[in-house]
This record gives sequence, structure tokens and C-alpha cells, in this order.
Amino acid sequence: MNAELINPFLKAVIEVLSTMARIEAKPGKPFVKKDKVARGDVTGMVGLAGKQLKGSLALSFSEKAILQIATGMLGEPIDQVDDSIADMVGEITNMVTGITKKILSEKGYKFEMAIPTTIIGKNHSLTHKTSGPVIIIPFTVEAGEFFVEVCFE
Repeated sequence: MNAELINPFLKAVIEVLSTMARIEAKPGKPFVKKDKVARGDVTGMVGLAGKQLKGSLALSFSEKAILQIATGMLGEPIDQVDDSIADMVGEITNMVTGITKKILSEKGYKFEMAIPTTIIGKNHSLTHKTSGPVIIIPFTVEAGEFFVEVCFE
């Protein structure tokens, strides 16, 4: 997978969490996903389509990580995953995709974004609708981990 396509997603994740939640997210070593199981407990997923690119993005947060992020974003302690957390994950996914879209458009890549969907639950499945490899980039925050999945044809 082309780093020129992956790096804008990583930059966007770091920027969104730093700005919106005042949290430092540290990326780990990318790897190719071999199954369909989500690595986190709450996932936001969005499709991307354009003339040059077709793909998808998933942000899959452990419960501990998303509760820390939600607490940072809302400025008050959040201690359970509920529908408001699902909405927040959808918004984070939307913000990350929007920033990425801007960065990639400056490099000549144009695409449209679908409306993000969210999934809550342990060991849920994620199906990327494209035929390319799924690259996972693990991230850590103080409370736990989350995973960025990017897939392009």
C-alpha cells in the first residue's frame, strides 16, 4: 500500500485527537489485516469513492481508549459506551476523513465520502467493500489502544 495514501489518515487522526480531545495518539507499526474481526469495541467506518481511488476507512477503539477520548472531548468524565459515544465515533471518523480528503486533494486525489456508520460490541466484524489489502495502524493513548484500518483498491 502506498504510504502517500496512508500517511494523510495518520496525520488526520493525530490532529483530530490533539485538537478535539487534547490527547496524544502514538502510532505503532502497520500490518496487513488477515481476518474480518474488529480490533476495538466501537468502530466508525466510512466508504471513499472517486475516479482514482475507491476504498474505506475504519477507526476501531477499545472501550478504555474511547472513554478517555470522549472525556477529553466533552470535558467531563465519561464511564460507559452508549449511543452518544457511537455518535462521537461517527463524528471523529467524519473529521478524520474530511482532513484526509483535503490533504489528498492537494496531491491530485479526489474522492467523495459516504456517511459514516458505527458499530458497538466486542469482536464485531468489519467488511471493507474493496478488493485491496486492509492495512491496520495501531495507535495508543494513555488509557488504551485503537486501530486505523485503511483499504484501497
